[in-house]
Amino acid sequence: MALELRLASASPPAGGGLAQPPPLAPPGKEQQVAGVGILLQISMLVLSFVLGHVLRRHRFYYLPEASASLLIGLVVGGLANISNTETNTRTWFNFHEEFFFLFLLPPIIFQSGFSLSPKPFFANFGAIVTFAILGTFIASVVTGVLVYLGGLTFLMYKLPLVECLMFGALISATDPVTVLSIFQELGSDVNLYALVFGESVLNDAMAISLYRTMSSVRSHAAGGENLFMMILQFLETFVGSMSSGVGVGFISALLFKYAGLDVDNLQNLECCLFVLFPYFSYMLAEGLGLSGIVSILFTGMVMKHYTYSNLSDNSQRFVSAFFHLLSSLAETFVFIYMGFDIAMEEHSWSHVGFIFFSIIFIVVARAANVFSCAYLVNMSRPQHRRIPLKHQKALWFSGLRGAMAFALALQSVHELPEGHGKTIFTTTTAIVVLTVLLIGGSTGTMLEALDVVGDENTSIENYEDNNGYMPPSYEEGTSSGGGLRMKLKQFHKRYLFCVFIFLEVMSQKQ
Repeated sequence: MALELRLASASPPAGGGLAQPPPLAPPGKEQQVAGVGILLQISMLVLSFVLGHVLRRHRFYYLPEASASLLIGLVVGGLANISNTETNTRTWFNFHEEFFFLFLLPPIIFQSGFSLSPKPFFANFGAIVTFAILGTFIASVVTGVLVYLGGLTFLMYKLPLVECLMFGALISATDPVTVLSIFQELGSDVNLYALVFGESVLNDAMAISLYRTMSSVRSHAAGGENLFMMILQFLETFVGSMSSGVGVGFISALLFKYAGLDVDNLQNLECCLFVLFPYFSYMLAEGLGLSGIVSILFTGMVMKHYTYSNLSDNSQRFVSAFFHLLSSLAETFVFIYMGFDIAMEEHSWSHVGFIFFSIIFIVVARAANVFSCAYLVNMSRPQHRRIPLKHQKALWFSGLRGAMAFALALQSVHELPEGHGKTIFTTTTAIVVLTVLLIGGSTGTMLEALDVVGDENTSIENYEDNNGYMPPSYEEGTSSGGGLRMKLKQFHKRYLFCVFIFLEVMSQKQ
């Protein structure tokens, strides 16, 4: 499914400001330029990991690792943009959708499914699907309609209704990597973590399906039954992707159980096969026109709980460390990659009102998504399993926009008229930067204010003793108490000051 989205990107280059291909360099020069580009990428990765370690060690939650990686990419990209850096070197950092979807995204999603505890996920599966399908649809439509009405009332740059709905679809793809990392580090309720994570993964498929449908409507390729076909297409995509992922996972479990690979001299083969199965699942779904994201997620969950136990001890240690390492590298590189490309791309800053009101509209749409869906979920649940209001607020707050929205916005540059596509891309870029820096940086304060961290009674081991749900129980003296509160208050003013200084410098550059 994601492959079809990116067919248009094969003809024009991904970099908006690099319309003409760079002149061919001599073979020796090309190799030197490639070496410099790769060296710069590795240097930024090293700097990101070192800086992330220092921030975690000092418990500085106002600048999470993802935000730090994005800032490093922005700074280095800005320096390269204003310097006389060679065009051939700069092309190494263009954000290519194919590279993101085929190489960076799969290990991140697989590790998420591989490390996810299935009990809270499936106990909240109905709520997750409600937020991911109905909630994403509500957020997309509300955002698109508000943007269209804003254009009609001359509050912002006017776009056609279909293009507004395309923008609403792509900007509804959430990517709360920063929030989830802080959830894990501080220790949040397992149900809240499952809701945030599950919604963010499954809503990507819904956002892509909505975007494709609106794109086909714009090109007059769809008929009048678009809403029904969109719902049917999404259900077909989701069920098919889940089935293919589960099927590949069970095939791998049967192979490792009966093939007799858990002997000393076959451990290399065992590890190689285990590593290949997730990519096989992802590419199989993409080749069938389904969602590789959903497929590899369920493959990771099945392989962890059925295939993993059939490995030898040494292979278990290896694959656990390998996928954790691969996911960390890909996750960090995505934010560096995105930050560098944001600084290098040509943006349309002439419609500041469109950016300002779009930010307000997505906040309103996110609230309509979360609170309406939570109300429906709570109506069908018994009292002890209802989603608390504090969890609903945390869900509303954690709707960061990330690489998925950025990749779809970059796709819209190739599909829409130049002025419209550039405006949508610039707006998405601003929203991604602001949500990652501001919302990601203030997550610790939000968790502390809502009192949803440090709950020692929400461990997975105690999950079965509470009828499949862990109600929050927060008492004074838990790990979320005075130490964290003092840390958060200590750095609050300093963080806001740094963010405002950064935004002021960026505005002066423009």
